[in-house]
Amino acid sequence: MIGSNARDSVFNSTFRTNIGRNFDGGKISEALSLLDKSLSGEFSEYFGRNFSEGLISQEQIQTKLAGISAETSTKPSIIYLFARPEKLDLVLITASGAVVYQKVPEANREQLMKVVTKFREELTKPGARKTTSYLPYAKQLYRWIIAPLEPTLKERKIDTISFIADAGLRGFPFAALHDGKQFLIENYSVNLMPSVTLTDTRYIDVRNVQVLAMGASLFSELAPLPAVPAEIASISRDWPGISFLNDGFTLENLRRQRESRPFGIIHLATHGEFRPGAANNSFIQFWNSRLQLNQLRDLRLNNPQVNLLVLSACRTAVGDEKAELGFGGLAVQSGVQTAVASLWYVSDEGTLGLMSEFYHQLRTAPIKAAALRQAQIAMLRGQVRLEGGRLRGTSRGAGVELPESLQKFADTKFVHPYYWSAFVMIGSPW
Repeated sequence: MIGSNARDSVFNSTFRTNIGRNFDGGKISEALSLLDKSLSGEFSEYFGRNFSEGLISQEQIQTKLAGISAETSTKPSIIYLFARPEKLDLVLITASGAVVYQKVPEANREQLMKVVTKFREELTKPGARKTTSYLPYAKQLYRWIIAPLEPTLKERKIDTISFIADAGLRGFPFAALHDGKQFLIENYSVNLMPSVTLTDTRYIDVRNVQVLAMGASLFSELAPLPAVPAEIASISRDWPGISFLNDGFTLENLRRQRESRPFGIIHLATHGEFRPGAANNSFIQFWNSRLQLNQLRDLRLNNPQVNLLVLSACRTAVGDEKAELGFGGLAVQSGVQTAVASLWYVSDEGTLGLMSEFYHQLRTAPIKAAALRQAQIAMLRGQVRLEGGRLRGTSRGAGVELPESLQKFADTKFVHPYYWSAFVMIGSPW
């Protein structure tokens, strides 16, 4: 008798073979439907839940994008990446016009993974934050992933790209790809989708919802996060809602607050770990307990619907496909429409700067991904910075004075992509 893991492996292998044959045979629409189903199946298998059934067609995807475009006055698109041993397959879908398929033989899976790994290593290498050592890899990935589709992106005036990526490609920051002059984020809002069928693509305007902001600055077994109180205070200044710090940051209190009123946004400023292996290896740290990733669904954040879950100061294993599944499946498993989390352990002060600017931009941005884009641009251009014991940003005038516990931070500009590109929007960009 074949075990379930063996059956799943055979099933996925057969699926991938059929997807490749359809691409090679020019049956792009068929390949696309199978690819989306295959990716959905990976997340279902990882979390041990049957999230989705059936196939989605190219026409259904375009209909969704057309509706979003009309509601938001944006120009959305989806780019699928399918990494085969011999080539990289790219598919671009927009609200109207023909689907664009490109193959990139020089980006065979082995070469592609080598460059992705080096890109992440150089972005996160201690001591390299005043250098551009990441740039050759940022440019190479741009040439492979974006350049073949760029004429269509420009011709159709696309401003938002949702990446649906194959295994191994969900754990690096698309925002930091570089065309030789600019980062990708300077021209497009970007996000990561697990698959179209697993994504709640409805447009929800979050500009007037309430925020439940919770976090901890001190931990019994983990490093302190001294900027968290300032982060929570910054959000509370800009948004209606309620906040809790340290001993108020418990699962019981989160449930109690949600029972008292609906919150469209939940912000958790804490440690999180996306670890290799099964979903129960990964967790979000609360004040007095850890919530395993496979338990996240039990919070029922889809009833009532939470439109945005922000995990501030979390991290994932580098280059591990199982940890990537946990990261990429965060919005799906939690039941929220959109999640924001970080790909690596970002500096406490850098997180404070980005989150403060993100929530400021979220009040006026047409879609959630545009708010993250504007915050990231403000950081890379030096507009968000620590200076003279104050946090300065596009909305802060003379800036916000940091509490005494943060006065030890040196003046810092967050222009290196280590600071701003770690944060990724997962699920719906809208």
